[in-house]
Formats: sequence, C-alpha cells, structure tokens
Amino acid sequence: MLHGRDSMKKVVHITTVHPPFDTRIFHKECRTLASAGYDVSLIVQHDCDEVLDGVRIIALPRPRNRLCRILGLTWQAFRLALRQQADVYHFHDPELLPVGVRLKLLTQAKVIYDVHEDVPQQILTKHWIAAPLRRPLSLAFNVAEKLMARALDAVVVATEGIAEKFTQLDPVVIHNYPDLRMLHIQTPLPFENRENTLVYIGGINKLRGAFEMVRALEDVDSATDMKLDLMGRFEPASLEKELQAMTGYRRVRFLGWLPWTEAWQRARGAIAGLVLFHPAPNHTRSLPNKLFEYMAAGLPVIASNFPLWRQIIEEARCGITVDPLKPEEIAEAIEYLIKHPSEAQMMGENGRHAVVERYNWEKEGEKLTRLYEELLRQ
Repeated sequence: MLHGRDSMKKVVHITTVHPPFDTRIFHKECRTLASAGYDVSLIVQHDCDEVLDGVRIIALPRPRNRLCRILGLTWQAFRLALRQQADVYHFHDPELLPVGVRLKLLTQAKVIYDVHEDVPQQILTKHWIAAPLRRPLSLAFNVAEKLMARALDAVVVATEGIAEKFTQLDPVVIHNYPDLRMLHIQTPLPFENRENTLVYIGGINKLRGAFEMVRALEDVDSATDMKLDLMGRFEPASLEKELQAMTGYRRVRFLGWLPWTEAWQRARGAIAGLVLFHPAPNHTRSLPNKLFEYMAAGLPVIASNFPLWRQIIEEARCGITVDPLKPEEIAEAIEYLIKHPSEAQMMGENGRHAVVERYNWEKEGEKLTRLYEELLRQ
C-alpha cells in the first residue's frame, strides 16, 4: 500500500444525481478504494467540503430543478473534476457521459463509466417524460450511450443483464451486494422473539408495489395483529394520502427515512422483508439492494416472481415468490410464514448464509480494486 497523499494514485468519483452518502458510491466503492491506498475524492451534491472515512468530499450546490442539474451542474462537476488532475475518473450518471468523454480527450487519466441501471429501459417508465416520447428517447439514448462508452477505458455494471448491452466493451460486473459491516447486524433474532411485522425499506412508489403491499394487509387474518413497517420516502409525497385512504393502511407504521443502523436493527425483529416490484422493463433483470440486505438480516423474503429473483430465492431456499400484482398471493405468503415459524426461521438462516458465502460486497470490492490495478498498469 502507498503511504502519504503525494505518492498515492488520485481517484475522483463524480455524481450529480446521487446523494452524498449513496450506498454503492460512497460506502462501498469510495471507501473500498481509500482502504486500498488510493487518494479518493467524491464530487457530489453536498452542504460543504469535508473528509469522511478517508474520502474527500468536494461539494456541488443543489440545483433548483432537473433541467438546471442536467444543463448546469454537470459542467460545474466537469470543471471541478478537471482541477483535481486525477489518475482515474469514475462517474456514475448517464447524464455525465459527455463529461466523461471530455475528461478522456483532455487528460491522460483513465475514465470509468459505472452503470447502475438499464437506462433505456428505465426511460420507458419515467412519469415525467411524455408517453409518446418515451420509446424514441429510449432508442436514441441506447445508441448514444454505447457510442460514448466506446471512448472510455472501462465500463462497470451492476448486473449481468446490463452487461449484455455492453458485451463488445468487455464490461466488469460489480454487483451491489451488501457490506455486512455496514448493516451492523451480528446475529439474526430467533423467530420466537420477533413480532408479527413485515418490513419494507427504500423508496415507496407505485412501481415498487406500494398499493399491493397495503392491499394485501386487508386479506391477512386480523387475529394475527400483523403490521407493516415502511421505512423510506413516498415518491411522490402525495402517494401517502392515497395509501392512507385504504383500509389496510391502518396496519401500516410509517417510520420515514431512518439512519442505517436504526433501520436494520428494527428490521431484524420482523418476520419477512418485502420486495414486490412491478414487472417494469427495468425491474425484471435488476438485483435490488434490499433483497440481499433482507437476506443478510436473516429475514425470509416475499418477492416478485421474476425468473432471475425466483432462481436466487429458490437456490438459497430463503423465501417465497409471488405475482406482485396480486395482493391475494402476497397475503397467502404472509400467512404461510406466520403459520410455519420453523420453516420461516430456516429461510431466514438460509438467506443469511447465502450472503455470507456468496452475495457480499467483500468479493465485489476485490473486483473493483483489481480493475483499478489493471487500468493503471496499462
């Protein structure tokens, strides 16, 4: 490992979209690289410049709206990045592709594009894009993304499904698997010490099954005193009132956005974690953080029956898959876990074991550092 900042290879991560302490960008990638001996900076929307966990945060202002972010903040990020004179630039947003190409043309640095989502598929479900424009924009972006990515040194992707789009560029798959140290979960609670509670952590919106989760609670036997803990934010905020009008919402405890440690300490006392995304184009081949984080916490999962998710869950024997558009199936899965506590506990233990053995960040972090070593040797 190199010692002293002057002798370290300088790495700059850039995002204009994600929050400053994004799980993948800050907690996993930046901290992993800092621990490996790199001088790591992160250009990101934040209140001030500061250094945390060995990562220097370079603050961007918060834009007034999406247009200001895309047209203005990206170029502020470019100017700040250029000033750092880094050995490696690693950016995380599709709107930064022109910035990445410019950095490649104007510097001797290596430039990495980190693809978190299948953006062309995502565009097809963007509510803020007029419906007639979605397909042509999706097709146009698909072409532009691949063309600009060719100019860069490496493409990192979060799933094998995204990797298939970039096969000619030899993408590196770095999964978004959980970092067990970050969750602060030592050992899952025995089922006899848990209450009849379900948990959902993350953005709460229609495409992630908000209505179906609440509707399913109406069909669960009232004698079970089942509750659903929602931890996250409503997207949009008006969704909360729509859900409150439903009978099942009487069994919901909305806890808002909680700090990591508190959220997962609460989650470990539940009987199951819910991942009931709708079969939108960007969902069916995704690998959501929360699926593996529930497994890490020792929770059986009740998840959408997409083929990829079903394969993971059935191989690990860690939960039940259902049609996410059918609340009655979700309710049946909930009642099955209530009536079969020994089997539910075994599912939780199986999921935890699968994460410890396979689905964890430690192995993914090793892939990341190997990529950096190879690029800097070239």
